[in-house]
This record gives sequence, structure tokens and C-alpha cells, in this order.
Amino acid sequence: MLIEKIVQELQDIPEDKLAELYDLIHYFRLGLSQEHTQPRTPGLLKGQLGDAFFEALPEEELQQWE
Repeated sequence: MLIEKIVQELQDIPEDKLAELYDLIHYFRLGLSQEHTQPRTPGLLKGQLGDAFFEALPEEELQQWE
């Protein structure tokens, strides 16, 4: 079973690195549950955009994007 392989790997990790590994696993798991509870709504921004957002970019900046 995969969980047994993971436990085997954990046994070979030095004791002083376990706290870092725990944080990685813990926050990864929290991120998984957050993905399911808060779906992203494309196109909606919080706050307001000023008029400058809709102004054309200077030619030199446009060329950097190409």
C-alpha cells in the first residue's frame, strides 16, 4: 500500500528535518481542502480599477511582451 511506502521513507529522514517535512505535508493537506471549498470565479476582481488600467501601454513596453 502507498501509505506504507511513505512511512518507510519517513523513517529514513533525519530527526532535525522532520519539522520541515511536517509543515510541508500539513499545509499541502490544508491547501487540498481549500481548493474544494472555495472555487475560483474567473473575471471577478476585488476592489476597483482606475482609468489608467485601460490606457494603452507605451510602445517600448509592448515590444518587451513580444
